[in-house]
Amino acid sequence: MSKGAKFMLGGTIVLLLAVAVRIGLIYKANHEDGPVLKVAEVSTMSDDDAVMYNLRKLRPDSLKDVHDLIGKTIWVSAGGQMDYYQDAGNHVDYAHPVGILQGAVPMLVKGVFEQVAPKSGRAVFRIAGGQRHVLVAFTMPTSDTPTALYATPVGYYDGGRYTIYDDQLFFYDDPHQLYKHWGAEMWSHIDKHEAVVGMSENQAMMALGEVIDPRGDKPGNRTVYFDNNIHPVAIDFVNGKAVRITPEN
Repeated sequence: MSKGAKFMLGGTIVLLLAVAVRIGLIYKANHEDGPVLKVAEVSTMSDDDAVMYNLRKLRPDSLKDVHDLIGKTIWVSAGGQMDYYQDAGNHVDYAHPVGILQGAVPMLVKGVFEQVAPKSGRAVFRIAGGQRHVLVAFTMPTSDTPTALYATPVGYYDGGRYTIYDDQLFFYDDPHQLYKHWGAEMWSHIDKHEAVVGMSENQAMMALGEVIDPRGDKPGNRTVYFDNNIHPVAIDFVNGKAVRITPEN
């Protein structure tokens, strides 16, 4: 299997694991009687775990739910996993993506449309094509082209129903505030999408994307290879912190 294929498979596994964890937490919060967590359990929850546990979810399952995002700012959660395209009047050219959306990037949603997707290839690798894709049109206010209009798939329609992944793809609140305990200096590196010694795995994924190939089962004490938008980087983590960053050629 090629390195690129491994990264793409790794990214898919990470996304699926993240979805499973988030769904489990939501189910636990909605179905258990009484306090979900005991005081002793709360005291052992890390700041990052607390953010994950309390993330706002919209549970979209219809086209109207996606339309409700129009006029709102959302932020990329699934960094490094979503191709985006020029929006040419509610239509995109799947053969020519502009790039890959990076973690924590703000997107101002301008519209929603549907389009038949290719039967195979990169465009339907992470989000199935179904009968047609659901795409959001957006601008990126902090980019070099803040008024340019782009679009990216967020779900699909098939067999009489919509499957929408907004909750797994986006933050509905500014991650700079959600993870404010990371500090301004660390966020300055994340916003530049660069890795630095001292980062945690979560911080590195926010900076470089979630398409990874971890070598070891213990987060925080292992080597993780980041695709980093096809600019691979290997990071050695010890006791929860990056101690060595090695660009891969």
